[in-house]
Amino acid sequence: MILIGQKILKFLLFLISCLVTPFLMLQFFKKRKRLPPIKSPLLLLSASEIARRIRRKEISSEEVIRAYIERCEDVNPVLNAIVESRFDAAIQEARKVDEFLAWTTKTEDELAQEMPLLGVPITVKESIAVQGMSHSVGVKKNSAQKATQDAVVVKFVREAGAIVLLVSNTPELCLFWESNNKVTGPTWNPYNSTRVAGGSSGGEAALLSSAASVVSLVSDIAGSARLPAMFCGVFGHKPSPCMVPCKGHKPDSTDKNWPQYFTIGTMVRYADDFSLMMKIISQADENRRQFDEKVSMKNMKFFYMEDCCGITNSINKDMRQAIQRLRTHIETTHGLKVQKVVVENVQLNICTQYKAQLNDMKFAFNISSHLLLHMDVEGVMEEMKFAGSSRSLLEVLKYIFLVSSHTLPAISYSFMKWAFSKLPESYRRKMAEKKMSLKKQFEDLLGDNGVLIFPTFISASHYQYQSYPRVANFTYMMIYNVLGIPVTQCPIGLNKKGLPVGLQIVANAGNDHLTIAVAQEIERAFGGWQQPPETTEIEV
Repeated sequence: MILIGQKILKFLLFLISCLVTPFLMLQFFKKRKRLPPIKSPLLLLSASEIARRIRRKEISSEEVIRAYIERCEDVNPVLNAIVESRFDAAIQEARKVDEFLAWTTKTEDELAQEMPLLGVPITVKESIAVQGMSHSVGVKKNSAQKATQDAVVVKFVREAGAIVLLVSNTPELCLFWESNNKVTGPTWNPYNSTRVAGGSSGGEAALLSSAASVVSLVSDIAGSARLPAMFCGVFGHKPSPCMVPCKGHKPDSTDKNWPQYFTIGTMVRYADDFSLMMKIISQADENRRQFDEKVSMKNMKFFYMEDCCGITNSINKDMRQAIQRLRTHIETTHGLKVQKVVVENVQLNICTQYKAQLNDMKFAFNISSHLLLHMDVEGVMEEMKFAGSSRSLLEVLKYIFLVSSHTLPAISYSFMKWAFSKLPESYRRKMAEKKMSLKKQFEDLLGDNGVLIFPTFISASHYQYQSYPRVANFTYMMIYNVLGIPVTQCPIGLNKKGLPVGLQIVANAGNDHLTIAVAQEIERAFGGWQQPPETTEIEV
């Protein structure tokens, strides 16, 4: 029955694609805007290196902050990524850092231990509260709403010495994979301004990849930290559940599954900054210590999959080649076998010679979509009184006649939530059982020293609204939220159109240090972030 439903839904999505794609492709003729060149070599340093040079007084915090402010002002007219900035306050805070360093008697090592991000700029997704800054998360009627206090993770990075520059764009209430709302509008891709930056952390990804930010705080409930990172050619990490405190995020939930499915994480331009950021934002000492562990590739097990199976589309040639490049590197450099993982289709009587199987991945869409929609999310229910009710259909009609104050993705979420609520309780229980079965398959396959190489999405960044007919393909990311396991998105070059491609590194819960170690290996092997082609190269 589940497989029959998948086939019907896949056919409906195919019809939607046939109907809307010709209109979407008209965006091909939209004029591309060019990013201005990078002016300051400070913008090409990692956060770790910036902090090190500030501690040694080789550079000042104020000159770093001013360089990033200038870059933000240069690129935002092209990207539309900034919701609200605090540039003047940031300059004042940088001056205080420089004054402190002028008279402190603390050693460089003491400063590195106590304030590892001293004087370093950081940007924050608007859904994560920064005191005094916009916290409307794209809801039009709340456009003037400000955060009354910092989220816990913002407090952590400020205690580490970081200076918050701004809050960045999201879709309405983080409910879509394109960062567009009725307050700020759409955020565009730095590599091609006719393409989307992704969502829901699209503002952060666009700023990072255009060298207007170096490290950032983001969140992830269905790929929100990974899809934008892939579309914009940077690194994004979804941590293990409960590793990073989530208090201060909007939306929030008291649902018992929320802490397992939702995480606050980080995006970085340079993979070497991952360990630093995770040690700062993790809430337990045991979690922090794991990022100091030295990981040997030769002691790890590597697996790969090229497709998510079920209702999703297959990945394109660019994504397949990215996986092949990484497989070849691991096998030739480290002498390890990267084993293919298969999904056995019993109904078609397909047998396989491989022992590495994740058979319940064929239910990934059903598992992730139903269990995520089953949760009641605070903020969504409060802001959209029709959410999860038959009034959702009325709101759809209001949107068609241009009188709704909400975006189509937010309305669609509420409509789907209402529709899924009509499914029998037995179906929810079955999906919960399939989830536990698939989680056990991952635990057995990867253990505590294995990782899975997996596509982030089916292709590089697409045109605005093209996410609608491709909605089932976000299963490539959201299944890992439901399973509650860590994932790191890694850039692995540009395709022939100059757009970034990337892949996910997946491990079992509590093994974030493994996925991050592989991300650092990928950066060393393939170069990591590459400057958007419109910018010019400068020497560091």
